[in-house]
Amino acid sequence: MKRTGTPFRIEDIRANRSPPGLRKQHVTAVKAAAQVGDAEVTGAEVGARALTFTPRLVRTGDFRFAVGTAGSCTLVLQTVLPALMLQERPSRLVLEGGTHNPMAPPFDFLERVYAPLLARMGPRLSLTLERPGFYPVGGGKLVAEVTPAPRLSPLELLERGGIVDTKATAIVCHLPLHIAERELDVVRRRLKWAPGCLEARDDDRALGPGNALLLEVETRHARELVSAFGERGVRAEDVARKAAKELEAWLEADVPVGEHLADQLLLLLAIAGEGAFRTLPLSGHATTQIAVCAKFLPSKVTLTEVSRDVVEVRVTRG
Repeated sequence: MKRTGTPFRIEDIRANRSPPGLRKQHVTAVKAAAQVGDAEVTGAEVGARALTFTPRLVRTGDFRFAVGTAGSCTLVLQTVLPALMLQERPSRLVLEGGTHNPMAPPFDFLERVYAPLLARMGPRLSLTLERPGFYPVGGGKLVAEVTPAPRLSPLELLERGGIVDTKATAIVCHLPLHIAERELDVVRRRLKWAPGCLEARDDDRALGPGNALLLEVETRHARELVSAFGERGVRAEDVARKAAKELEAWLEADVPVGEHLADQLLLLLAIAGEGAFRTLPLSGHATTQIAVCAKFLPSKVTLTEVSRDVVEVRVTRG
């Protein structure tokens, strides 16, 4: 797919959020996109509620982007990746900020779920976590190496297939290990997972305290990774129940694509021009993604309600 080079303006950014407007991680993402796309930008500042972006040529090479807070650097990576993954030359990115955030895909999700699917479509994304970063301190660091492809191949994920493997990893940084052990005890009892599938990990590389619970299921045709994060005043058992509940919904629906992967996969299929997958009822992020893609890409998205809990998403060339 050739770049569109389409200039755009966004208004009323995060109008219903408190506070409204761009936050630090959004500004970092905009500036990163501007650097990669050699773009002229107005409004790239914290609190801005309007933004104009006029791209020129895409640059490849070595980049370094730092959020400066615990804001998600994985979202910054996903902002610039679509431009870099279809160029002639590879790129290397060093990103600093939050790597394990409640409102963004954690590093492990990108490495274990997103990157393998991207490789099936052509481009390869190699990820290395040098230091985890949790809210509120941040300070995480990851390295991403992008090996591009001339185009994205279509992808279909309509069946999940039988379960091949399960794994639960509870990570604590500068916190007592019993927090991780209590989370895993809930997973063992609620999901009936064997002790050999459970791992409590003490990672002292982070600059501040943090806790993440990662539940991963590998099936014949797909992989899902659900995450939940410890917060001050929230019991470890409640963190585990939250993650287990989300995973149970995916398992019961018998779909290959989870709720959070759906909106990320939509963009890849829209760029490819065709593909299909089955997932849970679409989130607001996914429906927004469909609307945005329609403004820039000549692809058509058709939604079919297979059952109350299953939606088939099909992308065709417009």
